[in-house]
Amino acid sequence: MNSHLNQLHPYPFARLREAMQGIAPPDGISEIPLYIGEPKHPTPPVLTDALIAALPELSKYPAALGLPELRQACANWLHRRYDGLTLNPDTQILPILGSREALFSFVQAALDPVASEKPVVVSPNPFYQIYEGATILGNGEIVYANTTAPRFLPDWHSVPADKWARCQIVFVCSPDNPTGSVLTRDDWAQLFELQDKYGFIIASDECYAEIYFDGHKPIGCLQAAAELGRTFDNIIMFTSLSKRSNAPSLRSGFVAGDEKLLKPFLLYRTYHGSAMSLPVQRASIAAWNDEAHVEANRRAYQQKFDRVVPILRQKFSVTMPQASFYIWLPIPDGDDLRFTQELYRATGVQVLPGRFFARDTVHGNPGKGYVRIALVDEIEKCVEAAQRMVAWYSRSN
Repeated sequence: MNSHLNQLHPYPFARLREAMQGIAPPDGISEIPLYIGEPKHPTPPVLTDALIAALPELSKYPAALGLPELRQACANWLHRRYDGLTLNPDTQILPILGSREALFSFVQAALDPVASEKPVVVSPNPFYQIYEGATILGNGEIVYANTTAPRFLPDWHSVPADKWARCQIVFVCSPDNPTGSVLTRDDWAQLFELQDKYGFIIASDECYAEIYFDGHKPIGCLQAAAELGRTFDNIIMFTSLSKRSNAPSLRSGFVAGDEKLLKPFLLYRTYHGSAMSLPVQRASIAAWNDEAHVEANRRAYQQKFDRVVPILRQKFSVTMPQASFYIWLPIPDGDDLRFTQELYRATGVQVLPGRFFARDTVHGNPGKGYVRIALVDEIEKCVEAAQRMVAWYSRSN
């Protein structure tokens, strides 16, 4: 077996299960799980109807490139969502089996295993753990750029120059998981300056781009490049229907950007067997072409934040995220793990310690002292969870 497998860290949810062993809420108290970012809003009928109608196509082999109609639907969505952004659906867009598999497989395709020096991948910290695992199994070196208050953006300047010199990929997550922060056009411009200097690929994870508030649409990497008069050279963005359309089990998304990256990535995917089934493609076309369900989804999340944040502010320092469905809650005494355990023991509310999303660095673990709260359940349960948290904390302090 690949010896690099031994270097992989347990996933945050596995660490949470271990940390909660032997802890149970009081009898008669129902659990409210707010620790996992799994959308619980209904999957829209426009998607499920198209999926069911296309089931006879299960008898056909799909192509890794995907249907032309799907790539065109993705291109049309990019044009609508990112203020006129225009990409060639034949060369600059590829369907993927959800963003997780593509984030992982892209690193395997992009890192050079025979490079004279070990390639570096720079990741925000806290981060989505796939970035790290993909780097380790691609025989790369992961380097972390900590994100800290108040803006929770990666400190690129903390990365040493010798690491930048070997850097082949920089991961960016905007809107960010777990903090909900968003890069501005000026922030993208600063990263592009580093890219011009060191020549790395920007891999932009934009899976939460459709969950924003008060009409403030987060700018995307490709959009920022276009607005700044740049090409898409060495830029690739990842997105999916999991959050946008409440369809995490569909495993459908797409990548877009530099055709010089996507052409060899398509070759890799052809050998890897990453073709999307035809019924899923048909459902995806319907989902990307429909905006009504996305607008309803945003309104539902906005209502949750409007109800939950004022309750939590009675006892906690809560900042509204710029986007996403997470609250990145600072813990008054800084012990996020103990807070998580005691909260669950007393109230049945499950959140996730911030330290599980991050790694220790010379500058500390930027996840310590925070918990991630995922407002994914129905609104009344989210409100009840917030009320339980405030009541418990009031009694305890």
